[in-house]
Amino acid sequence: MTLPAPMSSTARRPVRSSVEKRPLRWLTIGLLLLTGVPVAAAEREPAPRTLPHPNAEEARVIVAYKPGASVLHEVPLPRWASRNEVRTLLQRRAERLARRAQAPLESGRALSERSHVIRARGLSSVELARRIAADPEVAYAVPDGRKRALMVPNDPLYAAGPGIDLSRLAGGPVAGQWYLRPPTADLRSAINATDAWNFSSGQGVVVAVLDSGVLRDHPDLQANLLAGYDFISDVPTANDGDGRDGDATDTGDWITQAENASGPFKDCGEEDSSWHGTKVSGIIAAATHNGLGMAGIAHGARLLPVRVLGKCGGYDSDIQAAMRWSAGLPVPGVPANTNPARVVNLSLGSSGSCTTAYRETVAELTAAGAIVIAAAGNSTGRTVGTPANCAGVIAVAGLRHAGTKVGFSDLGPQITIAAPGGNCVNTTSNSPCLYPIVTTTNSGTRQPLAGSSTYTDSFDIAVGTSFAAPIVSGTVALMLAAQPGLLPSEVTSLLRATARAFPASGADNGPTDPTPVPVCQPPGPVDQLQCYCTTELCGAGMLDAAAAARAAAQGVFVRIGVTPATPQAGAAITLTGEGTLLGAGRSIAQWSWTLLNPGGIVSGFTSATNAATATMQPTGVGTITVRLTVTDDLGRTASADSSVGVSAPTVSPPPPTGGAGTGGGSGGGMSDPRWLLGLVVAALMLNRARRDDG
Repeated sequence: MTLPAPMSSTARRPVRSSVEKRPLRWLTIGLLLLTGVPVAAAEREPAPRTLPHPNAEEARVIVAYKPGASVLHEVPLPRWASRNEVRTLLQRRAERLARRAQAPLESGRALSERSHVIRARGLSSVELARRIAADPEVAYAVPDGRKRALMVPNDPLYAAGPGIDLSRLAGGPVAGQWYLRPPTADLRSAINATDAWNFSSGQGVVVAVLDSGVLRDHPDLQANLLAGYDFISDVPTANDGDGRDGDATDTGDWITQAENASGPFKDCGEEDSSWHGTKVSGIIAAATHNGLGMAGIAHGARLLPVRVLGKCGGYDSDIQAAMRWSAGLPVPGVPANTNPARVVNLSLGSSGSCTTAYRETVAELTAAGAIVIAAAGNSTGRTVGTPANCAGVIAVAGLRHAGTKVGFSDLGPQITIAAPGGNCVNTTSNSPCLYPIVTTTNSGTRQPLAGSSTYTDSFDIAVGTSFAAPIVSGTVALMLAAQPGLLPSEVTSLLRATARAFPASGADNGPTDPTPVPVCQPPGPVDQLQCYCTTELCGAGMLDAAAAARAAAQGVFVRIGVTPATPQAGAAITLTGEGTLLGAGRSIAQWSWTLLNPGGIVSGFTSATNAATATMQPTGVGTITVRLTVTDDLGRTASADSSVGVSAPTVSPPPPTGGAGTGGGSGGGMSDPRWLLGLVVAALMLNRARRDDG
């Protein structure tokens, strides 16, 4: 692909005669002195550049400008701008970075008003990011890598074996949707969704599935599907003939042997289409009680399909832009999302630490009230991948039916909760998988086949942390439908508090392998198969959907507001039990404020401590810690602590002294000496130019 020639940041002026050019040039220089623009910079034209060969390596970087960067004001992105206008404006921004990068740059798609993709050829993404990050106006620049769908492939370790004739040996697992049932001695990791449905069906909650798109004709999905959007900007990856558009249909992500051997998908792995997004969607919100197929966990929720994965996965930039759009945040050049999601499911990832770009994106979603849920990864007990390892993300590990960590699942301290990931125990060649995850799919191997909507089974299996994550996403939708006002932090706390303890015994490796199941160890360079989970490595425990939904529906949630927002010594502080949530039909029977730490600056409250508000008067600078305990009319209690920082009083500057023109500080204008000097210089230069021109 040949990059377009860089556009000049200064529009070319029409050719003038020498008599016309020189006075204007001198006048321009004088006027530029008035505005503070360096003359050398104003006159300098971009250096001519030679574009690298089209077949050179392409670098892709996500760049974000600092909030106060001048480029944001000089090249703004109006919300009403068309897609072509946005592309032109982004290219102008790219050219501002080209000199720092020492390479011609082409802009890609926008992620937000101040971040977009930059592309170049002839150097690596790491090197381009390093060069751009050195620009003083850049907040961060990180390589735009790919993420892959986190589903274990159908290989002999997890499927029934090679050479299976799926059309002849198809059939559902004997255990059915075992993971939705109440837990038993044999099915320890089952989540008890059936009891959770007594409190909620997820009615009305929007769950965004950022994945390979969806097959809209599947009869178990049609009722709950919203329009969605296709965020894949790279046409070969998209595999649908175009870039971003409003059609989130999964067109297939197959890779042929030839594509795997050379070209943009070299070494991505030869494979059939996965229909991955359709599988994830079915777990979350397949229609239920319709006498057809399977049951979805949050069968009253609405599915927002957002296509970010195609052939060989998808780019971070597309994923991050899609995350923002899913939560209702604006993405330049993309129509507004009229159905913002409260839950964002990411059954995708790759190795590596969480980048600044992902951290910032997750923080934006959390601030908007969206809950981000991601799969831990399937690298067989290694370190949790990204974006699951980003702060603020609910990271999900995979469990076997017995409650132990399933062999493929990664683990580590970043995990929030563990849920069933499917597993095939005691299988031999041509034997059925005993505990797969049942979900929606299509029988097409490349393009989807019309009229071939079907379900995964014991031979065409679905196992992986990709399918543990949507089990949690569906549960969170149940919680939000029961208590819509829950904050992301409160959802995370409830999942942790209601989780069931991991088993410490009772698992085995089958009759042919007498090796005892070990306790999980911190991830290292060696694969770690089935092991007994600990709360340090597999999250707070095993997901309990019924307990989580019940806690959301019936619990008490306390929040403390502080006024003023920045307390100062000597001024009164008002504490308020604002935004406190109760179960449906409940009321607050009692408030109780406690001073946990006076910080040496208060002696106690200056008001009653049994009302919704309380006040105190700090005498100095420091930190005060308080606790609010709330009891509802059923006797349920909950508490929240808040540390209140108190700063020194703001000292106002003294009023100006003297009259006008004596240093009163007007800050500029016609009386400013710099303005007068500029006028003099401009006049002198104009006069000289006229003399020179005769």
